[in-house]
Amino acid sequence: MDLFNLPITMKDIREAQKALNGKVYQTGIARSNYLSEKCQGDIYVKFENMQRTGSFKMRGAFNKLSSLTAEEAQRGVVACSAGNHAQGVALSGSMLGINAKIVMPETAPKAKIDATKGYGAEVVLYGQNFNETMQKAQEIVKEEGRVFVHPYDDAKVIAGQGTIGLEILEDLWDVDNIVVPIGGGGLIAGIAVALKSFNPNINIFGVQADNVHGMAASLVADKVVTHRDNSTIADGCDVATPGELTFKITKSLVTEVVTVSEEDIKKSMIALVQRNKIISEGAGALSTAAILSGKIGPEYIEGKKTVVIISGGNIDLTKLASILNS
Repeated sequence: MDLFNLPITMKDIREAQKALNGKVYQTGIARSNYLSEKCQGDIYVKFENMQRTGSFKMRGAFNKLSSLTAEEAQRGVVACSAGNHAQGVALSGSMLGINAKIVMPETAPKAKIDATKGYGAEVVLYGQNFNETMQKAQEIVKEEGRVFVHPYDDAKVIAGQGTIGLEILEDLWDVDNIVVPIGGGGLIAGIAVALKSFNPNINIFGVQADNVHGMAASLVADKVVTHRDNSTIADGCDVATPGELTFKITKSLVTEVVTVSEEDIKKSMIALVQRNKIISEGAGALSTAAILSGKIGPEYIEGKKTVVIISGGNIDLTKLASILNS
């Protein structure tokens, strides 16, 4: 483990925490009796589904936009996202007086599209997946001169997400394990730097879907590669290729990245609603799916303190009802 040659440091995360003070919620953390009994350990849930805009993404987006120079802010920003980063950038832009344009895939959930518009951003629907929306966003950068706000592979964005790690330490300083959903890797990268800087013995686990797991595949290949077999119910983590910065941090600090099936994710979402009264989108349920399915070994979980990150709760109610009825 090398904390001295990484793209961000604990200092960057502390600065992000100051920038976010009073702008985002310090979300709660609570022990889940159901998960603890099921897994024979002390399982705590971090409620980022209760964050402003319903997702952790607000943290990185606001930290990035608040760091722009006056000239950059005047040019406006553009971002690409299936929904959660879109909403974070839209609300941050509204709060800071920065014009925001968001490219979202045509397949994005209607609730996320409507919410992004509601926060004041202009929405451009383009493409069927993240890679296609990314290309469109880059075209807008060239045509309009806007600043591109990357959803995960940006030091300011990663540092903003890392503030979750600081909050966990405030509430549970003796935590043994953290389980984190992975899309492009910004969330796990920021949390890993925060926690490993405090205690190198904390285990950091990442979780991706079997259908889309670019980070897991990249770790096996020992370089950034792309992996996407099919779509996933965890649409917020439907990112086939991780970032260069996030891959470097994950490779250095993360204990293991596991993958779970679509059925595992659905069962996790149902368990969260029925037994914990938590509404989670598919991506937010990845961390719980990993422990309920046994993908993280009992030697780490049993008798230990583990925090699972519920990264977001933005899901169409009709989709949630369909999953619950299944």
